[in-house]
Amino acid sequence: MNDTLSALTGLAQPPTVRRNTLDSPGEHDPKNAVRVYIAAENLTEARRMTAQLNTQPDITVIGYAVTASEFETALHLRRDIDVLITDVVLENRDMADLIAQATSRHPNLNVLCYTYHGDEAHVIRSIQSGATGYILRSTNEDLANCVRLLQGGGSPVSPIVARSVLRALHSKSRGEPTPRTDTQQLSARETEILQLLAKGIPFAEIGDILSISPHTVTAHIKKIYRKLQVHSRGEAVYEAQCLGLLPEH
Repeated sequence: MNDTLSALTGLAQPPTVRRNTLDSPGEHDPKNAVRVYIAAENLTEARRMTAQLNTQPDITVIGYAVTASEFETALHLRRDIDVLITDVVLENRDMADLIAQATSRHPNLNVLCYTYHGDEAHVIRSIQSGATGYILRSTNEDLANCVRLLQGGGSPVSPIVARSVLRALHSKSRGEPTPRTDTQQLSARETEILQLLAKGIPFAEIGDILSISPHTVTAHIKKIYRKLQVHSRGEAVYEAQCLGLLPEH
């Protein structure tokens, strides 16, 4: 448990992944820029993150992977990565073992988990494997600042992840469960929408699936956030998993 607490507050060591998708480092000076490698759930997300980070003069994305095999290949081929940004699941594979391999092979690497998966099991496994940061995806993350924080010796962690992990560790240290009684019960419709959110389905598609308007979807989501005391999709999914509102995968 002490190792986990230490990891949460500042340990670091990460990996990298495969597929060289760097179109051009542009104005980035490779001698000075923080070199980032990305492991994302799909090509669209990898390219979005690459484009976002490559606008920063002090950061350059040197490649990405969208499969576990590409990730694993990069661990063997690349020696030039400063920061790895990775999802904790690729192709239904838990990435904790590959994060551990990367931190072992590249002890100076920093790993940021960037994901919708906020359940305690994924968080703890990732941290124990060497991840230095854990950010739940929403619509307003500043990945560039997360990268800078990692390189400066910090550990970017979504507040709800830190709170829930510390609560779980406190509970385990006492050998007691930590039931939550401070949230309002979700309606059947809200639970249904939450389950679709957990699958990463966009708001508009949720409306199509449930045959309700986008306005109604938004209204339900606002109620879900308020009841769970969260502010983003990722936080809502994590809190719901902690409360046992979502099925285990």
